[in-house]
Amino acid sequence: MLKSTGLATAAVLAAGSAMSIVGVATATATAQSPVATSETATTATRLGDEVVARLADRALAALDSHPRAARATAGQDFSVTHTARDASGVSHAHVDRTYRGLAVLGGDMVVHTDASGTLEGISQTLAKPLSLGTTPAVAATTARAKALAAVEDVRGLRAGGKPTLVVDAFDTPRLAWQVQTAGTRTDGTPSQLTVLVDARNGKVLRQSEHVQNVDGDGQTLYSGDVPLNLTQSGSSYQLKDASRGGTYTTDMNNKTDGYACQLLGMNCSNGTLVTGSSTTFGNGSNSNRATAAADAQYGTDVTWDYYQNVHGRAGIFGDGSGSFNRVHYGNGYVNAFWDGTKMTYGDGDGTNYGPLVSLDVAGHEMSHGVTEHTAGLDYSGESGGLNEATSDIFGTMVEFYANNASDPGDYLIGEQFDLKNHLGFRRMDDPASDGSSANCWSSGVGNLDVHYSSGVGNHFFYLLAEGSGAKTIGGVAHNSPTCNGSSVAGIGRDAADKIWFRALTTYMTSGTDYHGARTATLDAATDLYGAGSTEYNAVDAAWAAVNVS
Repeated sequence: MLKSTGLATAAVLAAGSAMSIVGVATATATAQSPVATSETATTATRLGDEVVARLADRALAALDSHPRAARATAGQDFSVTHTARDASGVSHAHVDRTYRGLAVLGGDMVVHTDASGTLEGISQTLAKPLSLGTTPAVAATTARAKALAAVEDVRGLRAGGKPTLVVDAFDTPRLAWQVQTAGTRTDGTPSQLTVLVDARNGKVLRQSEHVQNVDGDGQTLYSGDVPLNLTQSGSSYQLKDASRGGTYTTDMNNKTDGYACQLLGMNCSNGTLVTGSSTTFGNGSNSNRATAAADAQYGTDVTWDYYQNVHGRAGIFGDGSGSFNRVHYGNGYVNAFWDGTKMTYGDGDGTNYGPLVSLDVAGHEMSHGVTEHTAGLDYSGESGGLNEATSDIFGTMVEFYANNASDPGDYLIGEQFDLKNHLGFRRMDDPASDGSSANCWSSGVGNLDVHYSSGVGNHFFYLLAEGSGAKTIGGVAHNSPTCNGSSVAGIGRDAADKIWFRALTTYMTSGTDYHGARTATLDAATDLYGAGSTEYNAVDAAWAAVNVS
């Protein structure tokens, strides 16, 4: 998400949110002795049912053979959520963990096995085996009241469903009540929070926001005249693209309904499908309501193509299905957000900010969905900063991928709808220039708002791709300092992009922090380019340059 007082980038939905993931398998293992056999995977995937089931079984068999590596103890169950396989035959299975029937937040892992099924390693943040009671000392009703009392700046706040007992393992493992809430932020942004309350003493542990937003042939506002795939219905045309998972765009008619509908079980409107009598949508200005819709649809198209053509990923969810867009949300709403299924764009205030339908915002917000369905980075602490940084990184790469002369690629976020100076809300070469973001890691960076702690990841990526010092990119002057006074040579955007994507999808888990991200990116660089390669050494140098070593 972006803020008008700084820049904030997207995040992942928290545990308990519905997910549609490539390679989903229902295979499970139960840590009785301590890990038992698996059931058969039944969900069809791009790899095919039999392959997914075999990879899931392989991962669970590896856990069965190495219980200590898995931090396994009696009472734990493991389920494979999705799998991937390299051309070499090495597979990577994302595994969720339960303890005595309770979900373990931060207990997820990625199990790496070679072509013969031999365990090569496990990526996880759980430091030691779990050992705790599962009987709460605090009642569910008390936890619900404490959770609601802790939420600030949200109107119409309500709890969705009953509190659920979980194990919170992001720090010292503890029994916690998970409370879901919904409401509207004071700026008009929908809010869907997960609040964790300690089940022993009633202390509110943390809050995770699930609505990720940014402050920040179609004739668009920001990208010029662009091609769009339409759907014909009788004599009219719909802004709907069957070739990209059925993605489409609606007009909210300046209403704000539709928030938190699934959470609260409400029957809410998602606007009206944008249609026209000709194959041209918009006129390049705000005088035509279809103009912003054309920008939004184009942003979806380019983001889809980027993930498909650069990373081989079939859409945001990885299963070939599409999301959708809502434009003209609210009145004077200076924001945009991703809520797990769709993008929603405000029109800006018309003075400082125009409609927030730029390419980098579309790529940023929709990349939250990719993070949600891969590493699942928790939206708090350092993992939340990494979540935000990931969306900035891929949103920027979407802008470069588009190679659109009307919106040249750069490392500024939201510069197109910034009507005053076109510098945007955040920049990756020097994040601290916004007055709030962190350029360098420190022990307290995880205490910052995730939109500001993201600066460390953004700064690392810029240095890895472009290096330190001054240069002009996309007609914009960039100048990136280092935190240790070193000079860093970049390896280029393409290599840096591939390293970050592999680290996210293959090695990061929900609780990965900045030091864990360093390990993940070094592992990814080793896989792609070899240990000790120029790329590997550049990753090491770029992390050192932001004080992560």
